[in-house]
Amino acid sequence: MTGDFGTRHHPFEGCFNFRDIGGYAGLNGRKVLWRRYYRAGRQDRMTQADLELVAEFGIKTQIDLRREDEIQDQSRGPLENMGSRYAWHPVIPNDGSERLSNMVGDTGISGKRYLGYLEFDTKPWRGIFDVMANAGQHPLLIHCTAGKDRTGVTTALLLSILGVDRHTIEADYALTNRDCERQVNFIEQSQGLPEGMTRESLLHIAGVPEDAIGVFLDGLDKKYGGALNYLVSIGVDETQQRAIREALLEPA
Repeated sequence: MTGDFGTRHHPFEGCFNFRDIGGYAGLNGRKVLWRRYYRAGRQDRMTQADLELVAEFGIKTQIDLRREDEIQDQSRGPLENMGSRYAWHPVIPNDGSERLSNMVGDTGISGKRYLGYLEFDTKPWRGIFDVMANAGQHPLLIHCTAGKDRTGVTTALLLSILGVDRHTIEADYALTNRDCERQVNFIEQSQGLPEGMTRESLLHIAGVPEDAIGVFLDGLDKKYGGALNYLVSIGVDETQQRAIREALLEPA
């Protein structure tokens, strides 16, 4: 199902890595519902045509994973003014990047760094899954700045709850790399390449190492006995996980 990139990806003019996780086979063969959970990057650069299209999605809740300083720079984006409820759950604090480097080394994007996300406050994670468990707040959009790292980790945890197999979770994560060139083209044409950066280096930063989410999941297996046990350990209990399945999987 990850091969149907064109079906699940929405190529907005000014928003990238925007896609639907619908159609994946979950627990007991029940498929993930379409048009209920979207994952994406920042939306503040959406064009008028983008705004008209996204309005058709009827997004009820925007879950923003960005730091406060990112929001100050980029704004909350347009969805709140279009009627979406805004839910801010920053999984990394303002000094998080520096602290991650101190914790795991300057690894760049990596599964080891993703595991470091879990070492900060657990309250944002609980808040994210509270929203997911409430079907009345769907459809929802979850995003960070690029829609690949914080959003990718959160989506991997969700897909684990839904019973999606490991191979599909890793393949869904890697779909980010399918939209990198379009994003770099946009940046190059609209504002030019950042100082000191080549097109190739920007392409690298826009993408993800395909093994990173697997390393992250392996780390959860080793430390907690899996993603579901990790979630239980921070307060996302089995009752809440069941509610998330009922909200996002087709009826049994």
